[in-house]
Amino acid sequence: MKRILVTGAQGQLGREIQAKKEFLKGAEFYFTDIDELDITNRREVERTIREIKPLCLVNCAAYTAVDRAEVDAANAFAVNASAVENIVNAAGNVHGMKLIHISTDFVFDGRRRSPYTENARPHPQSVYGKTKQKGEEYALSYPHSMIIRTSWLYSEFGGNFVKTILRLAVEKNEIKVVSDQTGTPTWAADLASAIMDVLALTMNNDRQYIPGIYHYSNEGQCTWFEFASEIKRLKGLGLEIKPVSTSEFPLPAKRPEYSVLCHEKIKNTYNIETPSWQDSLEKCLKRIN
Repeated sequence: MKRILVTGAQGQLGREIQAKKEFLKGAEFYFTDIDELDITNRREVERTIREIKPLCLVNCAAYTAVDRAEVDAANAFAVNASAVENIVNAAGNVHGMKLIHISTDFVFDGRRRSPYTENARPHPQSVYGKTKQKGEEYALSYPHSMIIRTSWLYSEFGGNFVKTILRLAVEKNEIKVVSDQTGTPTWAADLASAIMDVLALTMNNDRQYIPGIYHYSNEGQCTWFEFASEIKRLKGLGLEIKPVSTSEFPLPAKRPEYSVLCHEKIKNTYNIETPSWQDSLEKCLKRIN
């Protein structure tokens, strides 16, 4: 059996991977979160990787509290950057171990108006984005790393924008949502399927595994206001949603105005499908029901 180690297993993406583990035949999964493996602890990481000897480590662990990171930079850096360095350093204990590391659209400044390719120069504007970029640098120092940047992740698990809108629809009659930030909502279940596709294709054929940076999101783009409005339409909510500018809704961390990702590379390299964000949102809402 080929061993797959997943960190951050209780997060949105980690739980979606757990839900799909039976579809990957010939693989034995080890799911860990901070209680089982603190990836900021170098010795714990070294010991775990040495004992499990995974064919691939999928690093879903991340400090994702974007605004809190502005005043908690040390902890954000520890999880998003130093922990990746720990993984990379320990990977030398397992010959040829692959690393799939999850990153974010926040590594970009959002000043473009066309989808960001993998070759676009990162220029993060927040502490969160800067720590994720540093984590990417550590990952890229290891020759068997595959970085997957994604955006606006949501699922039936954990806290996210979709579940917040559903909650607010019960608590309020009216809400305001920014309408001048554009990106692509991504259902974590779709990203989990893409990761499983990569593992299935490469598990028994190292030649199929091509390290480097990749982008994955659902198809299309929208603003946060349009995203919220589609949730309202699909659920038939009576909630009134009013568009506002970012300046009217100030937050500690600066968000990219435009962070749509071009994902042709992962589609072409691994023959991966990217469903439309509207179709995936509808499927996720049915699961939440």
